[in-house]
Amino acid sequence: MTKTVVITGAGSGFGRAIAFRLSEAGMRVIATTEVYAQVSTLKAEMRERGLDFQVEKLDVTDANDREKVLQWDVDVLLNNAGVSEGGAVVDIPLANVQRQFDVNVFGPLALTQLVAKQMMKKRSGKIIFMSSVAGLTVDPFTGAYSASKHAVEAFAEALYKEMKEYNVAVATINPGPFFTGFNDRMFETYKGWEPQHNEFNYDALAFPHEQYKIHPVVETTVNVVLGKETSYRNVEPKEIIAEQQHQLQAIWSRDYTEDLGERDPLVQTAYDMKPKTKKP
Repeated sequence: MTKTVVITGAGSGFGRAIAFRLSEAGMRVIATTEVYAQVSTLKAEMRERGLDFQVEKLDVTDANDREKVLQWDVDVLLNNAGVSEGGAVVDIPLANVQRQFDVNVFGPLALTQLVAKQMMKKRSGKIIFMSSVAGLTVDPFTGAYSASKHAVEAFAEALYKEMKEYNVAVATINPGPFFTGFNDRMFETYKGWEPQHNEFNYDALAFPHEQYKIHPVVETTVNVVLGKETSYRNVEPKEIIAEQQHQLQAIWSRDYTEDLGERDPLVQTAYDMKPKTKKP
């Protein structure tokens, strides 16, 4: 029997590519987008590719939009929708932090509650969170985004333990720096702030990592959805896993007085890096 996957944030980036791949794999895809304009664009590209799947407008922060999932018999929910708000902890306006959590945490959580209760009743299903390595480690100027992804990690871990007895699987995808435009936009959100005094020169800052092509994230997510990959946490690219683990371990032995008065290396990299730098 064909299974149904609902993908949020399918209008661009990972979600868009994953929708195409899962449709090609024979799943019943319901690809949802934040705004109606993205619906038209996605449908047009779908037809160009000779595919046929359902495209719906679903803003995860809109309660009426979220209710749409109750009309669908969802086998897999891929919580992919998200935004990135950049800025130093001392500068970022609280309204931007609120929006960060509305889109990345509160909206997906409310949607997940609706779907999870349906899955509990039929005692089957799978819920996948598009998290990030930012849910594990933190870079300068990404505090709000990382905090939202740390929250996603906490809810995912709790949900995993709560859903086991109902035969509902939970997993996370943790992309590193991939070139979708998402990371670079994070370092441009300051342009929408109300005039204020900032302690950092955001005109001179850029995302401080070289960025990979998106194929590994798409491939891994498709495999998790299809059940070909059963790891709970899925960091991509795999070559950065050891570095992530090292960063997490290093916090336990950190001396908070060390290097006071000196600029953090990643802060310096953010000043030195050119925007939209791709991995060679």
